Amino acid sequence: MNRRNLLYASTGMLAVAAGGSALLRLLSVEPAKAETFEVTKTDAEWRKMLTPDQYNILREEGTEPPFSSPLLNEHRAGTFHCAGCDLALYSSKTKFDSGTGWPSFWEALPNAVGTKSDYALLMERTEVHCRRCGGHLGHVFDDGPPPTGMRHCIDGLALNFKADNPKAS
Repeated sequence: MNRRNLLYASTGMLAVAAGGSALLRLLSVEPAKAETFEVTKTDAEWRKMLTPDQYNILREEGTEPPFSSPLLNEHRAGTFHCAGCDLALYSSKTKFDSGTGWPSFWEALPNAVGTKSDYALLMERTEVHCRRCGGHLGHVFDDGPPPTGMRHCIDGLALNFKADNPKAS
């Protein structure tokens, strides 16, 4: 075996080892413990009350295309509620333009959301869900603005907006 073949073989083994260790790390993580939620429905009931896109996001942890949500440009005073169970989740006072294409908030309302680790993209992220119905909302990252430094990156289809004064524009 010459040096070139040895180099190729070594590089290949390192790549396999690195990928393998990442895969083993993912496979060795315990599955998230099933949570119990106040609002529970059958799959058929969720499908009946939600649009197909809302169902995909809230119940199957999907996401909407960036810059597609009308709530991205919602700037009135009010509250963003869970589209699944109507729990108030975010105040418009904590909404900011993150430039990511999804409605973003630096803080949830007290006792509104829960989180869990998400390894779906082969990296650890923190998934955010409604604490009352378990509906997937999006993810939270630590690159947001003061005062919390957090960015709750939320799918607009997972939310309904209720203006403080619906008659005011």
